Amino acid sequence: MTKILFSNPPWFTGGDDGQLRIGIRAGSRWPFTRHTVHAPDAFRFGGYLPVPFFMVSAAAYAAQRIEGAEVQIRDSIARGESYEAFFNHVRAFAPDWLVIETATPCREHDLRLIEAVKAGLPSTKIILTGTVVSDCKFTLPDSCYAAVKGEYEKGVVKVIRGIASGIVPHELLTVEELNEMPFPMCDEACAMHYHDGCPNGQQFPQLQVWTSRGCPYRCCFCVWPAAMTGNDPDGTGSRKVRSYSAAWVEGMLMDRITKAEQAGTPYKCIYLDDDTFNLTQRHTVAICGVMARIGLPWSAMCRADTIDRETWQMMKDAGCFGVKIGFESGVQRVVDQIVNKRLDITAAAETARFLRSIGMTVHGTFTVGMPGETKDEQATTLRFIEELHRTGAIDSHQLSGTAVIEGTPLATLLDGGADLPKYPGMHASDAAGYEVQRDGQAKAERMRADRATDATALTP
Repeated sequence: MTKILFSNPPWFTGGDDGQLRIGIRAGSRWPFTRHTVHAPDAFRFGGYLPVPFFMVSAAAYAAQRIEGAEVQIRDSIARGESYEAFFNHVRAFAPDWLVIETATPCREHDLRLIEAVKAGLPSTKIILTGTVVSDCKFTLPDSCYAAVKGEYEKGVVKVIRGIASGIVPHELLTVEELNEMPFPMCDEACAMHYHDGCPNGQQFPQLQVWTSRGCPYRCCFCVWPAAMTGNDPDGTGSRKVRSYSAAWVEGMLMDRITKAEQAGTPYKCIYLDDDTFNLTQRHTVAICGVMARIGLPWSAMCRADTIDRETWQMMKDAGCFGVKIGFESGVQRVVDQIVNKRLDITAAAETARFLRSIGMTVHGTFTVGMPGETKDEQATTLRFIEELHRTGAIDSHQLSGTAVIEGTPLATLLDGGADLPKYPGMHASDAAGYEVQRDGQAKAERMRADRATDATALTP
């Protein structure tokens, strides 16, 4: 019997302030570290914690496609487990194949961990996945048997079957394959640990799911559309968007809801963490029908400009209590020429006010610290956030320091030293004094501390 372990291993680190930080890796568009609310092996609920979406799908796919395999998934981050507990489990299970999803800010950490696994289990073959594989300069570590670019359901199965080896190129599931997928395989020991407190109104336990994959927009820093559900590191390629059918989504939701009820911990709300849930009227309307039948309150990651007000109202009537909306900046030039989001931020603010007026909560997302963005423009973004709060457009927000993640146009610009045509405001020449930061949360915390020492600086 072939034994396969899909692993989101532990990631703890010490911060500059001496406090313990936990890393958020698989499941996050922008992997980062944050202050932990618990010690290793002493999990306590609270703090942002996403489902490792690619991994739970890939594990289920491998279990379906590799006959006779024993497949496990272990989310050490959600378990809150220590390195010792992780290594003890790996040694006890002794997998033939170990699949690890890594990311830019934890690359060195994860490679050291992989070497330690390999030293203790030299016969285990390790498959590396995640954004770092998209780096054009990526080379396969000696401790790894193979690495898979992008979403990795097909690639992992091909490697284990002996069809592929080395660095496996992008291969996306087709729409037909997507809708024939088995339902996600969760680490049931921590299935109720996942937590995203935004937008306001969340209740826990919370079920986090996808109803689609991909986004056609080309924000310079956003990694999944560029590196995981596509192969577009410079923002000029095609970005594939695929939607699950309403029938598949409803079946998947009922599967998870039934398991939770049987475990005695029923879900209290659902969060649709698509790249962008409401890209089309058709998909939005179809999923609203599903959510109305499910009957649980729900929220979603959305754009402000892709559906009309009648459809927003339909979402509200189907139980949607809140949305996340990306503004990214309070400066239209930055949104247009650096981020390349193709969003009118004034119109987006008007949409947000409308959503608040019909009783929905709105969480706005913003980022500062991109090459080509001035200090004055960063200050303008802070004032814009204040104005959105004052005028009732948003009731919560997050402000991140822009992190550089492999596979994105931002990383391509900084690595290649040449301007990118789709980002005319983001010049390679600006990169000379640009601080490359892989951990956006740590960057934001440092920027806030810097502003706190400047009596003339604005704070959100």
